[in-house]
Amino acid sequence: MFYRYDHPEPGLPRDPFKACVVPRPIGWISTIDSAGRANLAPFSFFNAISENPPMVMYCANGSHTDGGEKDSVRNARETGEFVVNLATWDLRDAVNESSRMAGRGVDEFELAGVTHAACLLVRPPRVAQSPISLECRVTQILELPAGGPGGIGRMVMGRVLGIHIADDVLAGGRVAIGRLKPLSRLGYAEYAITDATFQMTRPNP
Repeated sequence: MFYRYDHPEPGLPRDPFKACVVPRPIGWISTIDSAGRANLAPFSFFNAISENPPMVMYCANGSHTDGGEKDSVRNARETGEFVVNLATWDLRDAVNESSRMAGRGVDEFELAGVTHAACLLVRPPRVAQSPISLECRVTQILELPAGGPGGIGRMVMGRVLGIHIADDVLAGGRVAIGRLKPLSRLGYAEYAITDATFQMTRPNP
């Protein structure tokens, strides 16, 4: 089978793209608007894009229910800051609840039942219950091609200024992935957790 976007395969009821690029880490993004109101939303189009300096990005596809850019983009544009909170198995219900379509100014921390915690270098709050949070400063916001009439797509890129790490997820000075059980997004309504790892050594030149 070859799935072409100009002639979709009739035997596939849904676009297979998101089921083919897996797993995708979930960026649980907290921001504030210019009035200081908090927002929290998960994005599965998220990843690290650089190590030196450390940088991340998230992409918001589609518009807000009230029109225009989604709050996570608008707020990042207004304040120049955002926080990435690690989405974990223990927080899965809160992550899902924070994806609810809500009006502007609604605090998804409250909807999800999680707590604000102050950051040290940026103004948006982090999720107190998340074991890892990355404080970030916006470096660039790119406009993405629209998927259809009236569509909106934005990529927000940011430099990581500092990382909060809970002591109980460290072992021997390293982050212990088995203690985190981070969530990842698969296709359709499927998710996965990482709770086992293996090691490989790069070959020498």
